[in-house]
This record gives sequence, structure tokens and C-alpha cells, in this order.
Amino acid sequence: MISAKIRIKLKSFDPVVLDRSAKRIALTAKSTGADVSGPIPLPTKTTLISVIRSNHIDKRGQEQFFLKRHARLIEIRNVNNETIEKISKLELPAGVEVEIKVG
Repeated sequence: MISAKIRIKLKSFDPVVLDRSAKRIALTAKSTGADVSGPIPLPTKTTLISVIRSNHIDKRGQEQFFLKRHARLIEIRNVNNETIEKISKLELPAGVEVEIKVG
């Protein structure tokens, strides 16, 4: 039994895919007997991008686009080798960025 804890941070532009991935990771960790906190929703980061509609004139005619980046945090305690194996073998959908910190 390894007494370390693992923090998994998931980021995506699609909140539905992100929630499904977070639930799969949490259920996999729970099935091995580890203590799971989460998925905890983190603040959504919003980016505004303005683009001029025409090439040469009319700067006032702009289009604005929003990019929203959603994030979830999962903390796993009482980790054993089976937990690490099962989580590393999980296949997550494209578009989900995974950041793992062990400590």
C-alpha cells in the first residue's frame, strides 16, 4: 500500500465529455478501494477573441467569439498499485487534457 495521494486535474472545452471522463476515473479508483474526493468543478476560464470581419476597412464591424475552458479536480488517497494500474490503462476521449500530480 502506497500512502501517497494523487491529484488528477482534467481540462476540456466540452463539459459533457469532461464530466463523463471524471466519473469514469472516480469509479475506477473507488472500485480498487481508494478514497476519492471529487470530481470537484474548478472555475471556468473564459477567453474573448475579436476578429475584424472585412480585410481592409470597417474596424467597427467585428465578430466576437468566446472560448470556455472547463476543469475538474479529483483527489485520490490510500492509493495501491492496482489503482495506479487501472487508472493508467483508462482510455479517455480526445479533447480531455489530463494533469497528474503525485504527492
